Amino acid sequence: MIIGNEIQKRARFEQNAFGGRWHLGCLAGLWAVFAALQCALAGTVTAQGLPLIRDREIERLLSDYASPIFDAAGLGGGRITIRIVRSGIFNAFVVDGKNVYVHTGALTQSETPNQIIGVIAHEAGHIAGGDLAALRERIRRDQTKLILMKILGIGAMIAGGGPAAIAAGDELVMRSLLAERRAQESSADQRGLRYLNRTGQSGRGMLETFERFQRQEFISARHQDPFVRSHPVAAQRVALLRQRVTKSAHYGKRDSPRRQLRHDMMRAKLSGYLEPPATVFNRYPLTDKSIPARYARAIATFFRGGTQGLEKALSQIDGLLRVQPKYPYFWEIRGDFQMRSGRAAGAARDYRKALTLDPGSSLIRTQLANALLAQKTKPKTTEALRLLKRSIRDDRVAEDPKPAAYRSLANAYYRLGRRPDADAAIAESHFAGGNLGQAKIFAKRAKPSLKRGSPTWRRMDEIVTFKRDQ
Repeated sequence: MIIGNEIQKRARFEQNAFGGRWHLGCLAGLWAVFAALQCALAGTVTAQGLPLIRDREIERLLSDYASPIFDAAGLGGGRITIRIVRSGIFNAFVVDGKNVYVHTGALTQSETPNQIIGVIAHEAGHIAGGDLAALRERIRRDQTKLILMKILGIGAMIAGGGPAAIAAGDELVMRSLLAERRAQESSADQRGLRYLNRTGQSGRGMLETFERFQRQEFISARHQDPFVRSHPVAAQRVALLRQRVTKSAHYGKRDSPRRQLRHDMMRAKLSGYLEPPATVFNRYPLTDKSIPARYARAIATFFRGGTQGLEKALSQIDGLLRVQPKYPYFWEIRGDFQMRSGRAAGAARDYRKALTLDPGSSLIRTQLANALLAQKTKPKTTEALRLLKRSIRDDRVAEDPKPAAYRSLANAYYRLGRRPDADAAIAESHFAGGNLGQAKIFAKRAKPSLKRGSPTWRRMDEIVTFKRDQ
């Protein structure tokens, strides 16, 4: 699981748009709700501004959940990516037609695969229906209308109607906007349910999720999950969804035991990495002998530390490997423990085993490369360079060219004395991370020593001439 510096730099995210107050330069006062919707959909929330988590085990599971849904929605072919946001609150959202963002809080609080699949189906419904584009256009149109009403005074405050008349105009616009938003939510439910039916899955999980949040409608907005605020759950909407879900031929279908186990493993892993060890041990007591519980406790044991923390954690992972020796992510996590403890050679062996069992994982390939680089020998650096180049080429998560992998690539190039290539890799890292100024500096530094017209030279030229409005 990659939750290092890239994540910690953005730790204040939960105090931002989807966790607490809005800090995105929105309008205030009478336009509070209007502004919240506008900011949520205006494109200011991007991959570079979110605390994203990359984890092969979890991404693979979510892809298995989402792929049939996206295919049923006509969104298949790798066009949509599930992105994992590190935040303990329950939320899922879309801001474009290429990504579905799911909070770790939604993953850990969803007790069954079908519940999170229902959320994904709903968000797919928004994308397939073009709801985001329609809402952006509506917001732009209504904002212009409100501004004109205020500037012109609507005919000297509607012929003497005073400020109350202006407020009434605001309220009419807001009511119309929220009515359209509720209609979009209901339509997304219906589309999502169609996708579930087409894939032979129950809508029970979607219904359970929305029934849960319907109960929050009457509590203070401060204490509501953001999912409730961005997905208004009207009683009529839930009643219609319940009627359609219960009539489906697939209503009684349950998740398979294997899928439920994978879901529980995901929840255990997130708990182990993201919650304090004491919380993990309370959630997964020693009396729980299940594999997910043992998984969570092994991670918590490592992070609890102590004189024998690493050895105890490795022993617990070894116990899991005796049960499932071909499970790649037990080997991966074993390597992670060793790498974090300065045992690069041992970590490399574990990562290599994990990669053998999951040869398509660019993330594990990058972890192996970092373990090789840490050993500081020319043969291992050369191997790391080859692994990193392939990882960057093959890892095509939308809009996420992995700044950390580029930094590791630069490290490998520097070690091998290839300074221009190293500068080019640093330029790519800064560019991927959104730091255009630094990207241009390193691109300009790399260009003179690169072969003119080569692919790397052309790429550096693109960065040097790039403008933010492109």
